Amino acid sequence: MNSKLVVVMGGFDDILSRDLRFLEEAAKLGRLTVLLWPDEVLAKLTGKPPKFPLAERLYFLKAVRCVSDVVSAGSSIHPDELPAGSHARIWADVETSANADRENFCRENHVTYRIFKADELKGFPEPPPQPPVSGAKKVVVTGSFDWFHSGHVRFLEEVSRNGDLYVIVGHDANIRLLKGGGHPLLPQEERRYVVGSIKFVKQALISSGRGWMDADPEIRRLKPDLYVVNEDGDKGGKREYCRDLGIEYLVLKRAPAPGLPERSSTVLRGF
Repeated sequence: MNSKLVVVMGGFDDILSRDLRFLEEAAKLGRLTVLLWPDEVLAKLTGKPPKFPLAERLYFLKAVRCVSDVVSAGSSIHPDELPAGSHARIWADVETSANADRENFCRENHVTYRIFKADELKGFPEPPPQPPVSGAKKVVVTGSFDWFHSGHVRFLEEVSRNGDLYVIVGHDANIRLLKGGGHPLLPQEERRYVVGSIKFVKQALISSGRGWMDADPEIRRLKPDLYVVNEDGDKGGKREYCRDLGIEYLVLKRAPAPGLPERSSTVLRGF
């Protein structure tokens, strides 16, 4: 195992697939810590308040599978310097934020400055499945997960308490069938990648059926013990489907993680 401490630093406001791809590649260099700018630093650097507050950004990043630790960098952090006492051996960065000041800091402090170019972060590889827990229930959830946010993370966290969690992401054609033109916002491989990057998920798959039960082929193959939905997803004959197949069915109330605001994909997406 590579024990080198790798650090990335930034605001990570509105975490998207490209951010997760960067974190995944950075984590291949060693044990990854994210130094997260607090709200006041992010506002000063961008000229506007963050879209998502520090507590929400911390919560999301701590749920990312490849991230070992997330630390608030503190209000005195310099955007082009690592904090005093940092034991980082590698500072990972992307082309859009890399600059000579950071490069000079790393040279003077004997830190390797690794800049990832855009072509190194292309594509959305299928996240490898995590090993199942012996004796645990097999749990499945389905959905579009079109604008992934902290509410999704919280739902997956709560569901995973019931056993090994498998997420089946709706394929593009079926999302358009159910929701109409303009949907989905993101292609199926990208949505699967984002869901699969969360540590509560054992495996993320793409559905291959049609209609409200488009995940039927995958469910029959997985043979889950439990199917979980939130209140909005309790429709489309899912309850009757589970009864017919002898699968336990559970409906969870929508609730954000403690102290965080409620989030809606529809509101974030704008349609």
